[in-house]
Amino acid sequence: MLKDEKAVVVFSGGQDSTTCLFWAKQTFKDVIAVTFDYGQRHDAEINVAKEIAAHLDVPHHILNMGLLNQLAPSALTRTDIAIEEREGEPPSTFVEGRNLLFVSFAAILGKQFDARHIVTGVCETDFSGYPDCRDSFVKSLNVTLNLSMDYEFVIHTPLMWLDKKETWALADQLGAFAYVCENTLTCYNGVKGSGCGECPACKLRQNGLDQYLEQKGGNV
Repeated sequence: MLKDEKAVVVFSGGQDSTTCLFWAKQTFKDVIAVTFDYGQRHDAEINVAKEIAAHLDVPHHILNMGLLNQLAPSALTRTDIAIEEREGEPPSTFVEGRNLLFVSFAAILGKQFDARHIVTGVCETDFSGYPDCRDSFVKSLNVTLNLSMDYEFVIHTPLMWLDKKETWALADQLGAFAYVCENTLTCYNGVKGSGCGECPACKLRQNGLDQYLEQKGGNV
Protein backbone atom coordinates (compact mmCIF):
# COMPACT_ATOMS: atom_id res chain seq x y z
CA MET A 1 0.00 0.00 0.00
CA LEU A 2 2.84 2.40 0.84
CA LYS A 3 4.30 1.76 -2.60
CA ASP A 4 1.88 4.38 -3.95
CA GLU A 5 2.91 7.09 -1.51
CA LYS A 6 5.68 9.67 -1.11
CA ALA A 7 8.35 9.97 1.57
CA VAL A 8 10.98 12.45 2.69
CA VAL A 9 14.23 11.02 4.07
CA VAL A 10 16.28 13.05 6.55
CA PHE A 11 19.62 12.43 4.89
CA SER A 12 23.16 13.12 6.07
CA GLY A 13 25.04 10.77 3.77
CA GLY A 14 26.08 8.59 6.72
CA GLN A 15 25.66 4.86 7.23
CA ASP A 16 22.30 5.08 8.97
CA SER A 17 20.56 7.61 6.75
CA THR A 18 21.87 5.95 3.57
CA THR A 19 20.52 2.60 4.74
CA CYS A 20 17.22 4.38 5.39
CA LEU A 21 17.32 5.91 1.91
CA PHE A 22 17.66 2.45 0.34
CA TRP A 23 14.85 1.22 2.61
CA ALA A 24 12.61 4.11 1.58
CA LYS A 25 13.28 3.54 -2.12
CA GLN A 26 12.06 -0.03 -1.74
CA THR A 27 9.06 0.98 0.39
CA PHE A 28 7.60 4.09 -1.29
CA LYS A 29 6.75 5.12 -4.84
CA ASP A 30 8.50 8.50 -4.63
CA VAL A 31 11.35 9.52 -2.33
CA ILE A 32 12.86 12.93 -1.62
CA ALA A 33 16.04 13.44 0.42
CA VAL A 34 16.71 16.50 2.58
CA THR A 35 20.09 17.45 4.03
CA PHE A 36 20.71 20.21 6.55
CA ASP A 37 23.66 22.59 6.46
CA TYR A 38 24.10 23.76 10.05
CA GLY A 39 27.80 24.60 9.92
CA GLN A 40 28.68 21.12 11.06
CA ARG A 41 32.30 20.32 11.75
CA HIS A 42 32.23 17.45 9.27
CA ASP A 43 30.58 19.48 6.49
CA ALA A 44 32.07 17.11 3.91
CA GLU A 45 28.91 15.08 4.59
CA ILE A 46 26.91 17.58 2.54
CA ASN A 47 28.90 16.78 -0.60
CA VAL A 48 28.70 13.06 0.16
CA ALA A 49 24.92 13.37 0.52
CA LYS A 50 24.77 15.19 -2.83
CA GLU A 51 26.79 12.46 -4.53
CA ILE A 52 24.71 9.61 -3.11
CA ALA A 53 21.38 11.28 -3.92
CA ALA A 54 22.53 11.96 -7.48
CA HIS A 55 23.80 8.39 -7.91
CA LEU A 56 20.52 6.93 -6.61
CA ASP A 57 18.47 9.39 -8.69
CA VAL A 58 16.72 10.86 -5.65
CA PRO A 59 15.61 14.54 -5.69
CA HIS A 60 17.74 16.28 -3.08
CA HIS A 61 17.14 19.44 -1.07
CA ILE A 62 19.75 21.17 1.08
CA LEU A 63 18.35 23.51 3.73
CA ASN A 64 20.35 26.20 5.51
CA MET A 65 20.09 25.68 9.27
CA GLY A 66 22.95 27.97 10.28
CA LEU A 67 20.98 29.33 13.22
CA LEU A 68 21.34 25.93 14.90
CA ASN A 69 25.10 26.40 14.88
CA GLN A 70 24.69 29.76 16.59
CA LEU A 71 22.29 28.41 19.22
CA ALA A 72 23.78 25.01 20.04
CA PRO A 73 27.54 24.91 20.57
CA SER A 74 28.86 21.34 20.55
CA ALA A 75 31.81 19.35 19.27
CA LEU A 76 29.91 19.01 15.96
CA THR A 77 29.47 22.76 15.53
CA ARG A 78 32.73 24.05 17.06
CA THR A 79 36.29 23.06 16.22
CA ASP A 80 37.49 24.26 19.62
CA ILE A 81 35.30 21.75 21.54
CA ALA A 82 36.84 18.31 21.96
CA ILE A 83 34.96 15.18 20.91
CA GLU A 84 34.50 13.29 24.17
CA GLU A 85 32.06 11.06 25.99
CA ARG A 86 31.08 11.90 29.56
CA GLU A 87 29.54 9.41 31.94
CA GLY A 88 25.98 10.23 32.91
CA GLU A 89 25.45 12.90 30.24
CA PRO A 90 25.21 13.14 26.45
CA PRO A 91 28.56 13.21 24.63
CA SER A 92 30.03 16.54 23.54
CA THR A 93 28.81 15.80 19.98
CA PHE A 94 25.16 16.21 21.01
CA VAL A 95 23.55 19.16 19.20
CA GLU A 96 20.57 20.40 21.22
CA GLY A 97 17.33 20.32 19.25
CA ARG A 98 18.86 18.93 16.07
CA ASN A 99 16.45 16.08 15.39
CA LEU A 100 13.52 18.19 16.59
CA LEU A 101 14.32 20.77 13.92
CA PHE A 102 15.43 18.36 11.20
CA VAL A 103 12.31 16.20 11.32
CA SER A 104 10.05 19.26 11.66
CA PHE A 105 11.55 20.96 8.62
CA ALA A 106 11.50 17.70 6.68
CA ALA A 107 7.76 17.54 7.40
CA ILE A 108 7.21 21.13 6.27
CA LEU A 109 9.09 20.34 3.05
CA GLY A 110 7.20 17.10 2.62
CA LYS A 111 3.81 18.76 2.85
CA GLN A 112 4.71 20.96 -0.12
CA PHE A 113 5.13 17.76 -2.15
CA ASP A 114 2.07 15.98 -0.71
CA ALA A 115 4.33 13.56 1.13
CA ARG A 116 2.94 12.12 4.34
CA HIS A 117 5.88 9.94 5.30
CA ILE A 118 9.06 11.12 7.03
CA VAL A 119 11.97 8.68 7.36
CA THR A 120 14.79 9.22 9.83
CA GLY A 121 17.68 7.01 10.93
CA VAL A 122 17.45 7.69 14.66
CA CYS A 123 18.03 4.68 16.87
CA GLU A 124 17.43 4.03 20.55
CA THR A 125 19.57 0.87 20.63
CA ASP A 126 22.86 2.52 19.59
CA PHE A 127 21.86 6.13 20.18
CA SER A 128 25.11 7.40 21.75
CA GLY A 129 23.14 8.92 24.62
CA TYR A 130 21.29 11.44 22.44
CA PRO A 131 17.84 12.04 23.98
CA ASP A 132 16.34 13.06 20.62
CA CYS A 133 16.96 9.59 19.20
CA ARG A 134 14.49 7.92 21.55
CA ASP A 135 11.26 6.31 20.38
CA SER A 136 9.25 8.33 22.91
CA PHE A 137 10.57 11.57 21.40
CA VAL A 138 9.70 10.49 17.86
CA LYS A 139 6.16 9.47 18.81
CA SER A 140 5.64 12.75 20.63
CA LEU A 141 6.94 14.78 17.69
CA ASN A 142 4.72 12.84 15.28
CA VAL A 143 1.64 13.90 17.24
CA THR A 144 2.87 17.49 17.47
CA LEU A 145 3.54 17.77 13.73
CA ASN A 146 0.13 16.38 12.86
CA LEU A 147 -1.58 18.85 15.16
CA SER A 148 0.55 21.81 14.10
CA MET A 149 -0.11 21.39 10.37
CA ASP A 150 -3.44 19.55 10.48
CA TYR A 151 -1.87 16.88 8.31
CA GLU A 152 -1.45 13.14 8.85
CA PHE A 153 2.28 12.54 8.85
CA VAL A 154 3.84 9.21 9.75
CA ILE A 155 7.43 9.24 11.01
CA HIS A 156 9.24 6.02 10.14
CA THR A 157 12.33 4.90 12.08
CA PRO A 158 13.55 1.67 10.41
CA LEU A 159 16.62 1.50 12.66
CA MET A 160 15.00 2.35 15.99
CA TRP A 161 15.41 -1.08 17.57
CA LEU A 162 18.50 -2.23 15.65
CA ASP A 163 22.06 -2.19 16.90
CA LYS A 164 24.88 -1.40 14.46
CA LYS A 165 25.39 -5.07 13.61
CA GLU A 166 21.72 -5.33 12.67
CA THR A 167 21.90 -2.08 10.71
CA TRP A 168 24.67 -3.60 8.60
CA ALA A 169 22.49 -6.69 8.18
CA LEU A 170 19.62 -4.52 6.93
CA ALA A 171 21.90 -2.80 4.41
CA ASP A 172 22.93 -6.25 3.19
CA GLN A 173 19.30 -7.36 2.87
CA LEU A 174 18.61 -4.23 0.84
CA GLY A 175 21.51 -5.05 -1.51
CA ALA A 176 23.39 -1.98 -0.32
CA PHE A 177 26.12 -3.41 1.91
CA ALA A 178 29.12 -2.61 -0.28
CA TYR A 179 27.66 0.74 -1.27
CA VAL A 180 27.19 1.81 2.34
CA CYS A 181 30.68 0.57 3.25
CA GLU A 182 32.40 2.56 0.53
CA ASN A 183 30.33 5.67 -0.11
CA THR A 184 28.98 6.94 3.20
CA LEU A 185 30.48 9.35 5.71
CA THR A 186 29.86 8.62 9.38
CA CYS A 187 33.14 9.95 10.81
CA TYR A 188 33.04 13.06 13.03
CA ASN A 189 36.35 14.07 11.47
CA GLY A 190 34.95 13.96 7.93
CA VAL A 191 36.75 10.85 6.64
CA LYS A 192 34.67 8.89 4.12
CA GLY A 193 34.20 5.13 4.20
CA SER A 194 35.78 3.40 7.20
CA GLY A 195 36.63 6.82 8.66
CA CYS A 196 39.35 7.94 11.05
CA GLY A 197 38.91 4.91 13.29
CA GLU A 198 39.27 7.01 16.43
CA CYS A 199 36.10 9.07 16.95
CA PRO A 200 33.05 7.55 18.72
CA ALA A 201 31.05 7.37 15.48
CA CYS A 202 33.78 5.40 13.71
CA LYS A 203 34.23 3.02 16.63
CA LEU A 204 30.49 2.34 16.82
CA ARG A 205 30.30 1.76 13.08
CA GLN A 206 33.37 -0.51 12.98
CA ASN A 207 32.32 -2.55 16.01
CA GLY A 208 28.97 -3.24 14.37
CA LEU A 209 30.64 -4.16 11.09
CA ASP A 210 33.08 -6.52 12.80
CA GLN A 211 30.23 -8.24 14.63
CA TYR A 212 28.22 -8.61 11.44
CA LEU A 213 31.15 -9.99 9.46
CA GLU A 214 31.90 -12.44 12.25
CA GLN A 215 28.28 -13.57 12.23
CA LYS A 216 28.46 -14.04 8.46
CA GLY A 217 31.75 -15.89 8.71
CA GLY A 218 33.57 -13.09 6.95
CA ASN A 219 31.62 -13.63 3.74
CA VAL A 220 29.21 -10.88 2.73
